[in-house]
Amino acid sequence: MDPIIAIIALAITGICVGFASGLLGIGGCFIMVPVQYWVYTSMGVCPDTAIKVSFGTNLLVVLPTVISGAYGHSKKGVVFWRAGIVLGITSAIGAVIGATIAAQLPGAILEFAFGLVVLLSAIRMLTSKPPKFHEELKDSQFLWVLLAFPIGIVSGIIGIGGGIIMIPVMIVVLKFKMHQAIGTSTAIMIFTSIGGVIGYIINGLGVEGLPAYSIGYVNLSSWLVLATTSVMMAQVGVKASHKLPARELQYIFITMMIYVGLKMLGVLEWLGLS
Repeated sequence: MDPIIAIIALAITGICVGFASGLLGIGGCFIMVPVQYWVYTSMGVCPDTAIKVSFGTNLLVVLPTVISGAYGHSKKGVVFWRAGIVLGITSAIGAVIGATIAAQLPGAILEFAFGLVVLLSAIRMLTSKPPKFHEELKDSQFLWVLLAFPIGIVSGIIGIGGGIIMIPVMIVVLKFKMHQAIGTSTAIMIFTSIGGVIGYIINGLGVEGLPAYSIGYVNLSSWLVLATTSVMMAQVGVKASHKLPARELQYIFITMMIYVGLKMLGVLEWLGLS
């Protein structure tokens, strides 16, 4: 692949990721991972290594993006910081474990797992009933830890910040309102992404066939392009988020999840749509 084309593709992806992060409270993994995987494999990197570098780099891009998003949402008063810190630290510990597990798995399994988790999360959100007005947010640190640890492990395994899983759990189980779930999710992902990055760097050290400018399973050149563009767009997404009704935000979120889940599972290719 021509390096210029790769840079343009990653820059456009970063713009979309930043906007999606601010708008929907997610790290944009379901946008970044497929694009990076395509770029790396087009450069001749073996699929097994390419998917792991996509995951590791994605987590490092998520970090400055969600910091920017959390700052914007906090100013709007929709970040429940106490929950965000407890959920975040717990999921970060799980993410280190998950990244270590992922380093030992074949790339095909990781790609399938990524698509399956995204698709199931979308279906769960689509079929769940909205919280009733009298249902109060479940303010239980024990419950937060119980839920966040396995989510952190899954996040580490499939290289995501965790928002795409955490938001459905926060809405369906913990009874967060949509805007509050989005805002708090950005705070949680600050911690989760740090844990995942540490795991992917450590477990990728000494691996052969990595793209140039990689530290473990994290590619710094891709990170620079993606992070620069995504951070700038995160604040734009935050502003758009608070101008859209919760129902519309949820449907946008679900639609994007379903598309990427089907694509990573190979369903769209099988149907001749990709």
